[in-house]
Amino acid sequence: MRKLLMVLVLAGCAARGDFVLAPEGMHTGTPETIFVGTTRAPDGETFGYGRSGEPSFLRYDIGIPSEREPGELKWPPRTRKPDGKRDFLVLDQRLFGSAKEFGTALREAMRVRGQRDAVIYVHGFNNTMAEGVYRVAQMHHDLKVPGVAVHYAWPSRGSALGYVHDRDSVLFGRSGLVSLINQVEAAGTNEIIIIAHSMGAFLTMEGLRQMVLKDGPGALDRIKGVVLIAPDLDLDVFRAQARDIGKLPEPFVIFGSSQDRVLNISATLSGTGDRLGNIGGVAEIADLNVIYLDTTAYNTGTGHLNLGENPALLSLFGGLVGIADAFTADARARVGLLPGLVLTVRNATEVVLRPVGAIGEARPAPITPIQP
Repeated sequence: MRKLLMVLVLAGCAARGDFVLAPEGMHTGTPETIFVGTTRAPDGETFGYGRSGEPSFLRYDIGIPSEREPGELKWPPRTRKPDGKRDFLVLDQRLFGSAKEFGTALREAMRVRGQRDAVIYVHGFNNTMAEGVYRVAQMHHDLKVPGVAVHYAWPSRGSALGYVHDRDSVLFGRSGLVSLINQVEAAGTNEIIIIAHSMGAFLTMEGLRQMVLKDGPGALDRIKGVVLIAPDLDLDVFRAQARDIGKLPEPFVIFGSSQDRVLNISATLSGTGDRLGNIGGVAEIADLNVIYLDTTAYNTGTGHLNLGENPALLSLFGGLVGIADAFTADARARVGLLPGLVLTVRNATEVVLRPVGAIGEARPAPITPIQP
């Protein structure tokens, strides 16, 4: 327990992300537009960790710096001036006066891009508003995700010691997620992909469950894929949520790591066993129609955001996330697509990824299908 507390204290001392507007005339990198729906309460000029019963809708244009490695995310510390070549900076921002204005702007963005698909990102535990938006911009850019980026910013405490607050905020925020999904649908999207990280996976499952219980299975018709990254979610709770939802959206992809140090701490704090994101295999969820990708061999840092931070995985999956056909085909038809092992047990498919050569390389290696 002493070691656990030390980890939490050190995490709490890390510099936190704030929105920094790029100085006028500064050369910045590629702009990435992020639409945001949030149930965070306004706190001065930004949104803090307070909870609001009325959602707010925003748009941020974020400059992606050119001098960085894929997966790298930096914002300027208060000790130096911002650098457009190294730092993620805000190029422009807008607070919409109503959900209708938000929908109109989202519809126009889809028209300009020539795409009618949207990807909704749900952040995880211990995030500030700025950190969530910056991370979405980084992942959407590095993964080359098709479709317009939308972010659901629920009221996380933004503190390593705020675990209980965040768990309560997940339950508070599920209706806000459902409302945002409805707003995105109303803007005229053809398909919606949801990508959720850590505790955001718990929120996402609660939101999908709420939609089905209220409006029936047809409520999820526009949800054409769900990706859970390092889900901080109790296995029994996940199975109960999946049972209430019934037919899960397809594809339903889970990225996990058995050596995820953050989820190991979460399991200790919650007093339970493995979380969904750090199970050792698919046996316990074998009856569910999901794909579980084990990224342990690509662990980066704490192993809690391998898909977003590891250059090899970013290269491997770039352009694939959000393309349903890449995952819905039979596992044996995907030979050569992923460098790992495919193990099918009843309905669930497990893909154990392994690096080829240096960790930064992403050249595919043959897949060895294993009979169940």
